[in-house]
Parts: sequence; structure tokens; C-alpha cells
Amino acid sequence: MEKEMLYVIGGLILIFALGVKIIRPTQRGLIERLGKYKSFAMPGFHWIIPFIDKMYMVNTTEQMVDAQAQEIITNDNLNASVDAQVYFRVISDEASVKASQYNVNRYEWQIVNLARTTLRNIIGTLTLKSANSERGKINAELHKTLLEETKTWGIDVIRTELKQIDPPADVQETMNKVVKAENEKIAAIDYATARETVADGEKRARIKEAEGSKRAQILKAEGEAEAIKMVNQAAEEYFVGNAQILRKLEAVEVAMSANTKFVVPAGSDLVNVISEMAGIVPLKTKEK
Repeated sequence: MEKEMLYVIGGLILIFALGVKIIRPTQRGLIERLGKYKSFAMPGFHWIIPFIDKMYMVNTTEQMVDAQAQEIITNDNLNASVDAQVYFRVISDEASVKASQYNVNRYEWQIVNLARTTLRNIIGTLTLKSANSERGKINAELHKTLLEETKTWGIDVIRTELKQIDPPADVQETMNKVVKAENEKIAAIDYATARETVADGEKRARIKEAEGSKRAQILKAEGEAEAIKMVNQAAEEYFVGNAQILRKLEAVEVAMSANTKFVVPAGSDLVNVISEMAGIVPLKTKEK
């Protein structure tokens, strides 16, 4: 009897253990009884009837799926390798969790295929150049389409990201050459601009130098003119009415500068003029 009791107790303990379910904060549970939905399970301890009830755990954290690289023909008939990532999560309320399990089969796989199809539709209308330059627009259209298509799945599509839009190898090589040539062109323009700037600077420097030289010559000429004016004023002041004497002095100056020897009579006007200018009185001659 005691042995049978031990079997019963052991069986009850085993049944109880089989029915224990622990739900983490990042999960929600759906409990089914005999194939029918019974209740919604929040995080914490739960016990279900083994073999009669069944609990399905659903992850409600943000998840990411890769749309996988695929070849897409662009509007300019080029094969571009396109890949994208989709970030989503199952909304944690009861209706959304039920929809993710009962309205769609394997929602991760469905999202991947929907993203691949949407990318083909979007990029197929664009040229390769515009597809590369309008990544933001492609992401926005992909995100909008996924939101509309999955609104009955209990899923929130958070964002989409294009991983790559790669052209064929030969096209990529040509594009690299074009970019290199464009960079060299910009560098040449910058060098020419710099040289032009230097030439302009040198030109301005020469102009300033010429203007300075011109100004110096003008100042010199003005100085000489002022000196001549002063000499003329002195001549008019000290030699008024003595033009012949001034002329004789100029002749003496020229002759003396050439170291010319000449004899001037003692009683001549020239000797008297020189003597007066030098402050010398001529000696009187002795009477015979």
C-alpha cells in the first residue's frame, strides 16, 4: 500500500513538473487546450495541464532579418547586387501576439520574401546612379510597403536598411575611373586657380613697385624744381640789375671746374665781384 502511494505521489510530482512553464519578460505565451486557443500568458510562473494544454512562447524583442543579396535589373539595364536588412518586433499585446501566430505562417521568412520582392519593384524603376544617390528614398518606400503589408500580422516594422547596391565588376571599374578623372580635374582646376592667384599677386606687387618708383621720381623732380626756384629767388634778390656780373661768375665757375688758368686784370669788374663775394678788398698798387 505504501508502495502504491509512493507511485501516486511520484506521478503527481512528475505531472506537476511537466506542467510548469516560466515566461521571461521578453516573451509572451499563448496557451492552447486540445488545439483551441485558451488564454494569454504574461511573464512569470504558469502551470498547464500536461498533454492537454500546450504553451507557445513568442519573442517580443526587436529582431533583424537579412533580405539576402539578389541581382536586380535597374532601369538602365544593369545588374545590381542589392541587399537589405529589416528590423521588426512582435507587438506585445494579446491580439498582436495571436495575429503573429495565427494570421501568418513563419513571419520571419515571410518578411524576407516580401522585402526582396519590394526591392525589385522599387529599384527596377531607377537607374543605377539614382538608386545609389537615393538610398533614403528606397529605405522609406521599403519601410512603408512592409508596414502596410504586415499590419494584420501583429508586427511592427521598425526600420529598413540597404546594405549594398553594387554594380557589375566592369561597371564598377568604369565608375572608379570616372571618379578618378573627376578628382584629377578638380585638382587641376585648384592648381590653376592657385597659380592665377600667385600671378595676380606678383602683378600687383610690380604695379605697386612701379607706382613707388614713379612717386619717388616725382618727389625728386619736385625737389629739384624747388631748389631751382630758390636759386632763382636768390639770384633775383642779390643780383638784380647785375645780370652781366652773374654771367661772368658762371663763366668763371665753368673755367675753374676745368682747372683752366687765366689772368684777370686787377682793376676788372670780375675781380671786384669775386673780392666782394669773398669779403676781400683788392690791394692798392704802389705809386711809382
